[in-house]
Amino acid sequence: MKTARLIVANSQNDSNLLYLTEFFAPDPFVYFEVAGKKFLVMSDLEIDRATKVATVDRVLSFQKYVKALKASGVKQPKMSDVIRCVLREQRVKAVEVPASFPIGLAKALRGIRVTVKPDPFCPERQVKRADEVRKIAESQRLAELGMGAGINAIRMSRVGRGGFLYWRGEKLTSEHVQGVIGATIAGMGGVAGWTIVACGNQGCDPHEAGHGPMRAHLPIIIDIFPRSSTTGYWGDITRTVVRGRASETVKKMYATVFAAQKFAFGKLRDGVDGKTIHDGINDLFKRTGYKTGRAKGRMQGFFHGTGHSVGLDIHEAPGMGGISVPLKAGNVVTVEPGLYYWGVGGVRLEDTVVVQRNGMKNLTVFPKVLEV
Repeated sequence: MKTARLIVANSQNDSNLLYLTEFFAPDPFVYFEVAGKKFLVMSDLEIDRATKVATVDRVLSFQKYVKALKASGVKQPKMSDVIRCVLREQRVKAVEVPASFPIGLAKALRGIRVTVKPDPFCPERQVKRADEVRKIAESQRLAELGMGAGINAIRMSRVGRGGFLYWRGEKLTSEHVQGVIGATIAGMGGVAGWTIVACGNQGCDPHEAGHGPMRAHLPIIIDIFPRSSTTGYWGDITRTVVRGRASETVKKMYATVFAAQKFAFGKLRDGVDGKTIHDGINDLFKRTGYKTGRAKGRMQGFFHGTGHSVGLDIHEAPGMGGISVPLKAGNVVTVEPGLYYWGVGGVRLEDTVVVQRNGMKNLTVFPKVLEV
């Protein structure tokens, strides 16, 4: 009995489908793989482009199967009818599908045994090929261009009444800087969504995007993770800056986070356990007096993972956190230690790197400067 891998989705949002086909499409289409051969079933709208672009062996016409089904007596053929017809033609009686596969469609595939394959559906994605590393590096350049534009807007602002930052005659807001970053990246062929520009206490929530006017002399966390509109690969970078003078408390936090990142860089190599690096950073923070835990009803200190993999998803496996996971040469991971204390603000630094046999290569070249 032949078994096929089957995905029905749009490749703009389904990273496994994009990985397997290298074909961007906003509407759902059918991909299946059997006996080492890759097939697409495409509408007339996309069939010519798919035939030219997709990295598959054959592209089949959806409309052709619809016509054949109507000729056989099926009045209104559905997607499930076409899929069953195609699979029967290939003598496939069982399929493996990802956990995201539509349950209604699975139930409609009568006569086909459907098995959900646990994540990762494409485990080979974890170790990046040389061309994938290049594409991630290109997206990292987009992130750095956005970072440069965002920091420049902060640098060009003036300190006004009440310590607020003013830019182009009005108070400089997180939204202003997010707009500058987004426009810069869009102009270079990328999309930056949910960019973080979080000032002061807003930075104490690591995923707070930031909002409203910003003030001088407080840490501003800028976290940018753009996706290339051409390749679908992501970049990821974080810097923390202060417009004006940073307090001694913030300077010490910054130096400690910088040291933690440097520690991680020195430990990264093929075979190292990501948890070992994460635990080492926790120990470094404890030794230097930075406690992690709940205080006054909220978390403080270092309470997120040290890093995550980056590729066709912004968060991929493997990661560096509380779970033991050996890293492999070819993993592309972020290294992003941070410290967060209410009343002071947050400090986080993040670079994206490639794990190598005897170390790592940093794909990030943007400088780390606290005061701007």
